[in-house]
Amino acid sequence: MNRAKMSEALKHEIAKELGVYETVKNEGWGSVSSRNCGNMVSKAIEIAERSLKK
Repeated sequence: MNRAKMSEALKHEIAKELGVYETVKNEGWGSVSSRNCGNMVSKAIEIAERSLKK
């Protein structure tokens, strides 16, 4: 099974948009709450769906 992964650039862009980038920058991805990780996945899906519609 081939699973697509988010690029680092996209993860950082979404983290900035959701206001967790400073946490990532200072403490790493492990310090981001599971709620915020879920929000990041939701945002990535939203972006992917928008790009498919174009």
